[in-house]
Amino acid sequence: MDLEYSERHRALQQEIREFAAKEGHRSPKTGGGRKRPDLKTLDWQALLLERGYFARTIPKKYGGYGAAPDVVEAAIIADEFSKAGLYPGIMNQGISMLVPTLLEVGREDQKEQWVETTIRGKTIWCQGYSEPGSGSDLAAARTRAELDGDHFVVNGQKIWTSSAHYADMMFLLCRTEPDKGKHDGLSYLLLSMKTPGIEVRPLTTMTGRAEFNETFFTDVRVPAAQIVMGRGDGWRVANITLKYERMLLGDPNKLMHRLNSIQNLMERTEIDGARIIELSEYRDRLLKLQGEVLAWKYHGMRLLTDLANDEDSGVRRLIVKYVGTMLGHRLSSLAVDVLSAAGLSYDPQGEDKDDDEATTWHIDYMYDVGLIIGGGTSQIQKNIIAERGLGLPREPKPKEQAAAR
Repeated sequence: MDLEYSERHRALQQEIREFAAKEGHRSPKTGGGRKRPDLKTLDWQALLLERGYFARTIPKKYGGYGAAPDVVEAAIIADEFSKAGLYPGIMNQGISMLVPTLLEVGREDQKEQWVETTIRGKTIWCQGYSEPGSGSDLAAARTRAELDGDHFVVNGQKIWTSSAHYADMMFLLCRTEPDKGKHDGLSYLLLSMKTPGIEVRPLTTMTGRAEFNETFFTDVRVPAAQIVMGRGDGWRVANITLKYERMLLGDPNKLMHRLNSIQNLMERTEIDGARIIELSEYRDRLLKLQGEVLAWKYHGMRLLTDLANDEDSGVRRLIVKYVGTMLGHRLSSLAVDVLSAAGLSYDPQGEDKDDDEATTWHIDYMYDVGLIIGGGTSQIQKNIIAERGLGLPREPKPKEQAAAR
């Protein structure tokens, strides 16, 4: 087996290194708070799109670079950006979840209207999925949308709506067919957050930031044409989005970048005159995590290969959210421990300013706890892996357990 890069791939590697040396000073800071992209980030995003280092395989007519899928190219871009400490591009719900959903099942006019403006970071999306009282049972959504002429009229409530306080648009899962079954009665709508009747109430988390929100809908009118696929197809579309959400939450490139950042931190942080990297108890933790992150990187390449070949990854895809979020939290935990007393500093500056290093790591550490819970808790993910991936018996429901007694 030849594991050497081809001449074409070596040329791409050298191209990115030259790009990093010439343009790296323009890169925004990585990690920390989640906020609306500022002008510096938007300019950097435009540069990455122009060079093909972001949205590389999205067709040109939708604002992408138009390259053919190539797993090795994707790995080289991610590796070189991580090594250079460059911001890899905006990874939000619109870009990483809605765009691939539209490319897979959206209408042509929807792709033309939303893909380019979204990948450029100019249109920010939030996700209207979770509701109070329904927990991880997404299909139990009670927010309803009734057809009135050429509009749906939406009433209900969503919760844990990330970015709703600054988002332009929402992709919403709601019940349009109340007479049909739990799953068959759902539809997937695209709506402007400026529509009259929408109220957003921030929920402050332990980071001190209001990154999540409650969202209320009172007679919100949404054009009927803004439905993805058709009435009653919402469950299918929602699960396509969830597929990409899990890939976002378990992104190996983000974990590799975090690993490199921690190694750099350990090399320049000292305790009693000794660099942290030289202390075995810390170095051993780093090496163990390095092995896991590398394994995760190669697993990610396998998933990209499946995607390029239009193959179902099965259980390989089902483990992504669980493993990725747990590994991410252990990485940020190591960074907080490395900072030691210096890491006790926590002074978030707000969405419009950069935080200091200790605060940035603490935000990641605390936010990662939320990622372990959100998008389907780790316990739910284990059930999905066991039942759907491995074919094990379904977990008994409380009523079934009581009857068995």
